[in-house]
Amino acid sequence: HRHRMAEEQEPKRPRFGTRTLANEADVFKCNAWDHVEMKPEELQHAREVVARHCESAMPAAAAEKLEVEAGNNWDKFYTIHENKFFKDRHWLFTEFPELMPEGQAPPSRAEAAGDEEGERPPRRGDGPAPVPAAEPLVQETPEQRLAHSAHATRRFLEVGCGVGNTVLPLLAVNRDPGTFVYACDFAQSGVQILRGHPNYEPQRCHAFVHDATSGPALPPESLDVIIMIFVLSAIHPSKMQDTINTLVASLKPGGVLLLRDYGRFDLAQLRFKGNRCISENFYMRGDGTRVYFFEQEDLDALLTAAGLRQLQNHADRRLIVNRGRQLTMHRVWIQCKYQKPAAGDAPLPASAPTVSTTTEVDDEPTPAPAEAAPAP
Repeated sequence: HRHRMAEEQEPKRPRFGTRTLANEADVFKCNAWDHVEMKPEELQHAREVVARHCESAMPAAAAEKLEVEAGNNWDKFYTIHENKFFKDRHWLFTEFPELMPEGQAPPSRAEAAGDEEGERPPRRGDGPAPVPAAEPLVQETPEQRLAHSAHATRRFLEVGCGVGNTVLPLLAVNRDPGTFVYACDFAQSGVQILRGHPNYEPQRCHAFVHDATSGPALPPESLDVIIMIFVLSAIHPSKMQDTINTLVASLKPGGVLLLRDYGRFDLAQLRFKGNRCISENFYMRGDGTRVYFFEQEDLDALLTAAGLRQLQNHADRRLIVNRGRQLTMHRVWIQCKYQKPAAGDAPLPASAPTVSTTTEVDDEPTPAPAEAAPAP
């Protein structure tokens, strides 16, 4: 998993979202630049790389085997890495203030800066994290799950919760007694690790095993917020629309769906080998988990087809710089906020996807310099 590990970050650097490359000659003066579009020749190179991937895509039988084993592969992932791989997502409150209690301001960018999203490199001497015994997992109906939050005035659901890198910061920051957090994942090992964490609060949170492609997790119109962070990309493209439709049915009118995922021609896509291509823009990682790379328009089509209206659809395009090797690398993420219309809502004017001014967030950090290819 070396290619998915984060490089060490410098302790001091410019504020995220403000590192604008005004002069191309200055590119190696900073480790990263915000809002950098690919040059025409870079974009053409990226298209050619992806076209070559498609030409050597894996056989249909191998792709089908990955679909059948998707849950097992993620289960193995969390069994191996436990709670050491991903960093806690404290940046979420800056990006999505809807997660904060009403009337409470989100943490400043400076307060969140030390918690960039990404995989945490294992440290020498690391052993298995001690995980207290959790309550046994019980199969429940959507209605039985809803009963856990009978007292709640606001209900959140995180889809693809893993070991709690979103849920645990959310419980720590949002102390509103009326807020209840649901968390589901189809990897039982991840859910068990979350439920065994000392900061897991069963009176304020309910984590359970659930495959989001298989049906509703909670009853219709029961949720105020749905959170999907680097999750939709792991689902087979043929199942994405039905999955979104099912989730949206559980949103209350006026509720919001918050999403962040991988963008087309991100460095992580371009560095795949052709035999890892399942289908166009859909790939297998070395551990058998899968990832899709979206255009903004892809996500807009999926979400609006489910009846949501766009509040935000941003492309976060960042140029990562290796000054020692004089290399530049493009990272691309898409961030969305869509709302289920309430009765009597006036339609929002049509708006094109825009460029983001986000904090430093990343679930698949830039590969080690030795593995990164120079820009063409």
